[in-house]
Amino acid sequence: MLRYRVAILVWTFMLLGASASGGPQLAARGLLLAGAALGWSYVAATTVNDLADVEIDLVNHPQDRARPLVSGLALPSDMRKLHWVAWAGAAACAASLGLVPTGLVLAGLVIGRAYSLPPARLSYRPYLAPTTLAVAYVVIPYALGLVSEHREVGTGVLLVGAALVPLFLARIVLKDFRDREGDAIFGRRSILVLHGKAKTCAVSGAGLLVGDALLCLGLGEHAWPALVVAQGFFLSIGAMLWRLWKAEAGPAEQVAIGTGAKMGNGLLLCLLSWLLLTQQGAPLGARAAFLIFLAGLYSVSFVTLARHPERAVIGYKG
Repeated sequence: MLRYRVAILVWTFMLLGASASGGPQLAARGLLLAGAALGWSYVAATTVNDLADVEIDLVNHPQDRARPLVSGLALPSDMRKLHWVAWAGAAACAASLGLVPTGLVLAGLVIGRAYSLPPARLSYRPYLAPTTLAVAYVVIPYALGLVSEHREVGTGVLLVGAALVPLFLARIVLKDFRDREGDAIFGRRSILVLHGKAKTCAVSGAGLLVGDALLCLGLGEHAWPALVVAQGFFLSIGAMLWRLWKAEAGPAEQVAIGTGAKMGNGLLLCLLSWLLLTQQGAPLGARAAFLIFLAGLYSVSFVTLARHPERAVIGYKG
């Protein structure tokens, strides 16, 4: 139930929070406990979500081994037991870090239930669903990284964290393309179902622009190598968003979404690398060279996936 693509994304947001404001070095114990708490919290969320959405998943994810209720690998009772084990694991890990981290993790656990279960069932609310996920998967991990490392929270740190929210929203609203068949059948009113493809892509594009602006403000002009590299990633993601808008429904859409998501991962990795190297006092030239190297690798990947769409489909669904 710890679906690695999203789990890695959540841990990346935590690491960004831990490294955003600098400091002598990262403390392994605090990060490991915070990472474990977030992992257990995510398992708690996926188990209860699978219980609530089993009928929709039968349409959207038939025979998907990542959905044990759909594939027959687990019973509802198994998922309920694992859900509460995950609650206990998350709370125990967070309690070792102190009162504030415990409060953050408990808030995430409550959000996970409210997202999937009545009476709130936020997953059925078109505008609250993505913003709720942004709180659970971005704000809480970023804040947990900050408090686990006892970082000073300056304006730049807050702006970098704020930039991650619209960037995440730009990505998460595109998830509905994968799920729109089941959503339409069972009355889940996503932004895509309500407003169509063009407006959904416009929302995603707006998130990219806002996130780019906030990131520039948060890092400041002294981080110009990171900002220059980031613009390349934003342009590539924008190109895939344009391709998504023009694509016919089906595999071509998933190719565009998957390739754009991969470049989004590259953006986060470059940002994390810049913050960590800055924290360790690396010279500006060394930081710039490292980011250029990473961006070069992702550029090769981007061109390859753009020219060979079948590889992008495999990469996205893997």
